[in-house]
Amino acid sequence: MLRFRSLALAALAACTLFAQLPPDLEKRLDEKVASSLRASGAPSVSVAVVMDGKLAYAKAFGAADLAANRPATLATRYAVGSISKQFTAAALLLLAEQGKLSLDDRVSHYFPALTRSAEITIRQLLSHTSGYEDYAPQDYIIPEWTQPTTPAAVVDRWAGKPLDFDPGAKWQYSNTNYVLAAQIFEKASGQSLVQFLYDRIFAPLDMQSASAWPPSLPADASAYTRYAAGPPRPVAREAAGWYYGAGELAMTPSDLAKWDIAFLNHRILSAASWDALTREVRLANGDSTHYSLGLEIGEIDGIPVFEHTGEVSGFISFNAVFPTRQGAVVVLSNQDVVNLVGPLARQIATLLFAPERKELRATDTAQVRLILAALQKGKMDRTLFTANANAYFSATALRDSRTSLAALGKLQSVTAVSENQRGGMTHRSYRATFARKSVSLNIYVLPDGKYEQFLIEE
Repeated sequence: MLRFRSLALAALAACTLFAQLPPDLEKRLDEKVASSLRASGAPSVSVAVVMDGKLAYAKAFGAADLAANRPATLATRYAVGSISKQFTAAALLLLAEQGKLSLDDRVSHYFPALTRSAEITIRQLLSHTSGYEDYAPQDYIIPEWTQPTTPAAVVDRWAGKPLDFDPGAKWQYSNTNYVLAAQIFEKASGQSLVQFLYDRIFAPLDMQSASAWPPSLPADASAYTRYAAGPPRPVAREAAGWYYGAGELAMTPSDLAKWDIAFLNHRILSAASWDALTREVRLANGDSTHYSLGLEIGEIDGIPVFEHTGEVSGFISFNAVFPTRQGAVVVLSNQDVVNLVGPLARQIATLLFAPERKELRATDTAQVRLILAALQKGKMDRTLFTANANAYFSATALRDSRTSLAALGKLQSVTAVSENQRGGMTHRSYRATFARKSVSLNIYVLPDGKYEQFLIEE
């Protein structure tokens, strides 16, 4: 396995880029991706970055197939899982532009036999507010998924169950919604969803690698999983029919970035359709869902972002679009059950789109851990603290720190959470995990490195 681990540290040649990154920034990206892959133990990761509305970075790291010692390249496709959902939503919006349906149509217009279908709209399917139970909540492949099925069978079985809640009353992620939405698309259009996507989106945007999976192609990345902290293990993919409309697509990061560029430039869809795709759907009582149609709505370091994750057996994915920065980040990997793509995408976004935010250094985190470990024993190195902080840590404070922290068991980890500036100082937050409980650390540091505040909070 070591020969493959060393392969994971070397990036392969980049494709022709349409926007040039400064060499030092490209080097920092290379190092960040390579170190994240090495720390995760996953076979490979492939990244694409859009800046100023153009592809600026695209590289693949590691092994597409471990047994064959086949490296990941920019032509290697990955299953993108639930990132597929935004394409299903876009297809329905294009159909609405043709006057063939409305997102406010009731499901009963197409499938009257389904549970409470007269109360549920297509928009509620696409925003996960319908109440239909999710047929695939597991984050690992179950035996049933290795046997072929049909989208119709999935819909009949799971959308025929009692609802989990009244339509519009709650938000709850459900793949059933999107398999049903795809079925409605095909009934209203008389066309295959994937063929329509090819004709109206993939071909016009030159997304040559994009298609449904299964079937797989010889050059595709192989699927891997892991058990606890073990090594990558080959894993089966879901059989045909399970994820149609909900997570069936595969492509390269560079091709997904072409869709992100179209997103930024409002191509393919009309202005009204783009507004519908990205507008948050609220619950019946007005509460937020932070979800539109196949897209999560949030922010990273205060920058608005439309994003979505994806996971199917052996693959994880993350796609984030930053409209106010004309940018996007795509991260795909061929191992599930690993915390890689989301954190890496956010680190890349911070580096590129919020460069003024300083990264929390490992040496700072290590010092915080040493301080916390000493406090667990009722001790501290007072030379590290300001006069105010030393006053705070009275004999009572040290005694209470020792007693309460000792009860939590062995200190297992300290993880950096955030950093910002306030009052001429650097404010840092950490999460400390002990054997029995986790706590938060609320810290202020002066420019000279001394600690003005070191609060331990529940």
